[in-house]
Amino acid sequence: MVTEVLVGLDCRPGRLYVDGTVGEGGHATAILDRIAPTGELWGLDEDPAVLKAAQTRLAHHTSRFSLFHCSYARLGEIIQAAGVPGVDGILLDLGLSSYQLERSQRGFSFKGEEPLDMRFNPELEGPTAAHLLNTASSRELERLFRDYGEEPRAGRLARLVVQARRRRPFRTTSQLVEVVRQALGPAQGRRRHPATRVFQALRIAVNRELDQLEAFLDQAPGWLLPGGRLVVISYHSLEDRLVKERLAAWERAGVLTRLHRKPLRPSAGEVRQNPRARSAKLRAAAKNP
Repeated sequence: MVTEVLVGLDCRPGRLYVDGTVGEGGHATAILDRIAPTGELWGLDEDPAVLKAAQTRLAHHTSRFSLFHCSYARLGEIIQAAGVPGVDGILLDLGLSSYQLERSQRGFSFKGEEPLDMRFNPELEGPTAAHLLNTASSRELERLFRDYGEEPRAGRLARLVVQARRRRPFRTTSQLVEVVRQALGPAQGRRRHPATRVFQALRIAVNRELDQLEAFLDQAPGWLLPGGRLVVISYHSLEDRLVKERLAAWERAGVLTRLHRKPLRPSAGEVRQNPRARSAKLRAAAKNP
């Protein structure tokens, strides 16, 4: 949804924009092309590997850009350190990067055999997905699968996880996929693999994704200059609900104005080229003068 992002951010030369989930630099490349030669971009990401890829991808651009190894929820610290009053636009694309899904070997994908890590930043100490599966109580796991994965059979899945770890602690994605198959049935004939929600739930819990998003939303209006734009692309209902409700509340308070009442969705052509985009929802707003 690159075109929709550029329009939503109102990208122009001479302005300062933030890609809070820069990933491997796909959206950042398009933004830098649009704001050349006098604009500036800050790219933030928790994953050091994708930041390295972004640095290489963006190196040829003549517009100024800076990359920061941190969560988008810490943007205020960067603004304060830079001594600027605010920024002209902020983008969050909350989806996983191709690197994380296909090459990171951290267990984000259930299609191969990988360690159950799922940390965006493996340099940080913190619970991995395997640790949660091996130590959380059945009740805690049920809540995790239900609240973060919206899995209707969370109780059955949690009980089978606890039974399975008694025989053999969880270490790899294939172990979890097998328990999911036992609890939720085979993937054949389904539009969505039954492990999708389970992996989503664990990833959200490991990286405290909803906490990070809420912390960002609490502060984002104060980081925007008057007329500045906020664009958020979400991929599941938990994220989208948070963004939708907060934008509506800001509009009622006279802080921001939504650019469209309903989220924008990717075109059929884009979904054909990138099937992972099928669930994307883009919401955007502008800070009132």
